[in-house]
Amino acid sequence: MCSLSPSLLLPTRLKPGYSDKRSNNSLLVSNRRSKRKNQSIVPMARLFGPAIFESSKLKVLFLGVDEQKHPPTLPRTYTLTHSDITAKLTLAISHSINNSQLQGWANRIYRDEVVAEWKKVKGKMSLHVHCHISGGHFLLDIFAKFRYYIFCKELPVVLKAIVYGDGNLLNNYPELQEAPVWVYFHSNVDEFNRVECWGPLWEATSPDGHRTQSLPETQCKDECSCCFPPVSSIPWSHSLSNEDAKGYYGTQGEGMSTPNPEKL
Repeated sequence: MCSLSPSLLLPTRLKPGYSDKRSNNSLLVSNRRSKRKNQSIVPMARLFGPAIFESSKLKVLFLGVDEQKHPPTLPRTYTLTHSDITAKLTLAISHSINNSQLQGWANRIYRDEVVAEWKKVKGKMSLHVHCHISGGHFLLDIFAKFRYYIFCKELPVVLKAIVYGDGNLLNNYPELQEAPVWVYFHSNVDEFNRVECWGPLWEATSPDGHRTQSLPETQCKDECSCCFPPVSSIPWSHSLSNEDAKGYYGTQGEGMSTPNPEKL
């Protein structure tokens, strides 16, 4: 998975165009320029080349959940993070967000984590995925459009990691592959503060899947047995500016407070 860290958004260091020790060897200068040019191509390929899932780079942690227990039995949440140092993914499968993965200054700056949860709404299963686009500090705000593009490009890899990491669950309950995937993009920029339906899970793992901007069905207002969990295990606030969304989040009963874009 391609990191969304500032290293991909801004140059990490400025290299001098010429060595302090000037050399008359034109071939050596030419080789240096060639190497520098090749190095600049690598991050471009990572950013705009195809997103590829590599199972060898995925570490899966089961934290207090049964690998084979159906999601409606208990909350089932995914926390996926990426290491710039090892280029590996860590997927935690637990009852709620694994906050230990999100500690430290690096995560507060990069905000490239993805969290998701299974929900049953009126008897139908669905997977709800959350990404932080902007809000919190100015670097995220400046590159909101670019971050939205990268998240959209990399999300099929994220979903493949979830399908692979929680493979026993999906093998035991193959009908979950037909569950719709709802993606929540959290941003203080209206254009990127949106909810999209990426189709059934098997389709959402494809970069060519069909995506539409729409809202999922609301949970029952009163206590019932057809909706679970009654309170979301992902306490990220979200509000939308479009008319169709008015009143939507106020009926969810998910314990989400009115959002402050600076705290998203």
